[in-house]
Amino acid sequence: MSSDYILTLACQDRVGIVAAVSGALAGIDGFILDSQQYADLETGRFFLRIVFTGQGDRFPASVEGVRAALAEPAARFGFDWHVAPAAERPRMLIAVSKGSHCLNDLLHRWRTNTLPVEIVGIVSNHDSLRPLVEWHGLPWHHLPVDNSNRAEQEAAMLALMDESGADYLVLARYMQVLGERLVAALPGRCINIHHSFLPGFKGAQPYHRAHARGVKLIGATAHFVTADLDEGPIIEQAVERVDHRASVDDLIRIGRDIEAQVLARAVAWVGERRVFLNDNRTVVFR
Repeated sequence: MSSDYILTLACQDRVGIVAAVSGALAGIDGFILDSQQYADLETGRFFLRIVFTGQGDRFPASVEGVRAALAEPAARFGFDWHVAPAAERPRMLIAVSKGSHCLNDLLHRWRTNTLPVEIVGIVSNHDSLRPLVEWHGLPWHHLPVDNSNRAEQEAAMLALMDESGADYLVLARYMQVLGERLVAALPGRCINIHHSFLPGFKGAQPYHRAHARGVKLIGATAHFVTADLDEGPIIEQAVERVDHRASVDDLIRIGRDIEAQVLARAVAWVGERRVFLNDNRTVVFR
């Protein structure tokens, strides 16, 4: 029985892309299980995600054979493309500071096999969450950081990415601003979560200052990290309405719940190859 595969591609939009891809798959007895596409009329870019399987003797026995069958349309239309077995999970290194809510949620989903990624380790500038991580049987990397060693610490993080074969770095409330070198080394490969008060309540104690202003909506945003602080392409957002009865502690509790949920959805969608970069925006096939 053939494995399922996921094909993702982006290219300049032209007539015939879908026909070429579906024709190439039909030529190897490929059977399409799910297909989503989007043509951005503003940028002229086209995005496609197809899940398919084999339904005949001509279907290749390996992913290399599948890639070879799609090479001709990929070259003809200039695809930025990727095809892999659907069971192949992206590998993720998670960075965290002291707050455990996002990390704990990701670890629970991973341990119960509901998060479609492979977590390869946890890195932190503090040592307080070591027992939680080691209970889950994952590698723990303690890399303290301050202004005197920031370059060396971030170089060590990049080395961990390479050594573990991590595809993505996930900032699960990692309370450090990443340096230019680290950000530049991970374009489209670093995911962050923050409260959605930005840019209105940057800096320390955002929930205290939001409470003082009497906000009526709080939320969270997951996004890719870029050199522009907290302004990278947005993957997912959520909000919840609050009112005058909510204390600062209430806002923090509600906000942390939203942060965990939003980050988990963003990580899952990236894991399922549903997220495409589109300039400073994203296309997300939900």
